[in-house]
Amino acid sequence: MIKVLLVDDQNLVRQGVQALLDIAEDIEVIGEARSGQEAMEMVPKLNPDVVLLDMRMPGMSGLDVLHELSQINQLPPTIILTTFDDEELILAGVKAGAKGYLLKDVPLEELVKGIKQVAAGKTIVRPQITQRILESVEGLKNDFISFERPDPLTNRETEILRLMAGGYSNKEIANSIFVAEGTVKNHVSNILSKLGVRDRTRAVLKALELGLI
Repeated sequence: MIKVLLVDDQNLVRQGVQALLDIAEDIEVIGEARSGQEAMEMVPKLNPDVVLLDMRMPGMSGLDVLHELSQINQLPPTIILTTFDDEELILAGVKAGAKGYLLKDVPLEELVKGIKQVAAGKTIVRPQITQRILESVEGLKNDFISFERPDPLTNRETEILRLMAGGYSNKEIANSIFVAEGTVKNHVSNILSKLGVRDRTRAVLKALELGLI
């Protein structure tokens, strides 16, 4: 059973997500936080497997929550609940440690799939959404956005990067391209190094930003 904590200041959003997840198998909502402050109190107590986090909340924002939990090494796998109006916050949230993002009006099937992916250690980076975000913040001065060209990727690295963008794990990538999992890990390490990023989510965002995939 995947334990989920909802964090959103809007009652209707929480009730809607709760109603959807009540239908899903293998997922249990173990708590609802109405503010960032409540989230900071509930995460250590409840130890959720996945957090669904709104970014725009009065007082302590979702971004503040990500930063604070990261600093004390207590940030669970977290999905940002967002709208297309939150472009800058999405990028900042991913930079702060979120594993991806979903739109607030997401269908049940996609919501469940996203929660299960993140609980399994994967990320949720939707290329079609990310591309729109990147286009909308073109020219934004942010230390994460960089238009410097990285070292060229090999054809195999580009292939693996596309699979990473689909949320596939190293093992799944290895099975799909018929190589050892250790070989995929080496390729991923090289990709991160060439793109100058620290993790898979940032690698996909950087690659989309630069038009590499």
